[in-house]
Amino acid sequence: MPADDDTLVAAARNGDRAAVERLLRTHYDRIHAVCRRITGNDADADDAAQEALLSIARGLQRFDGRSSFATWVYRIATNASLDELRRRRRRPLLDGVDEHDHDSRRSELDRRADPSPAAGGDGVAEQLADRMLLGAALGELAEEFRVAVVLRDVADLDYAEIAAVLAVPVGTVKSRIARGRAHLAAALHDTASEPARNQSGPGTRQTTAAESTPLT
Repeated sequence: MPADDDTLVAAARNGDRAAVERLLRTHYDRIHAVCRRITGNDADADDAAQEALLSIARGLQRFDGRSSFATWVYRIATNASLDELRRRRRRPLLDGVDEHDHDSRRSELDRRADPSPAAGGDGVAEQLADRMLLGAALGELAEEFRVAVVLRDVADLDYAEIAAVLAVPVGTVKSRIARGRAHLAAALHDTASEPARNQSGPGTRQTTAAESTPLT
């Protein structure tokens, strides 16, 4: 937790708007990363992150300090993401494809096809492809596994903190993370194994997306 979170929270609860804004700026990137990995696309992540920021700002007076501020923030971000998923399931589909998900995948494909010259060319395209594979694999996970893995590997919370966020026992958290990671590894291995066999000579080992790509 940043060293000045407690000071900023105290100031914010006393009506210091600058302290509120600094808290939100400090935690926004990680909040959005959590929302992105739980919801699976940029548009829904943007909506969930904005809803989380509003809830944090409005709820500061109710923050009792029994957990760290970061844990409290990620609980709000997780709930906002799950609410967004529920809203998405209620939205009508266009030709069987969620419109936001379609737009997000298309924009990522466009960037992959035409990477910025200043960004490193082929290397950036390969990293983006790996991230897309990882995002797709995460999207296939059961919600309970996906959320636990994201909170551990994106938010970097420990098991006790994740248990507090999800209101489940630590043993359940460990089980969900282990099962989620196992499903991810299997999905990414299956996706990567066929191209690797086609492109590799005898004795050549290919690096998989699971090994080379962070969740953030």
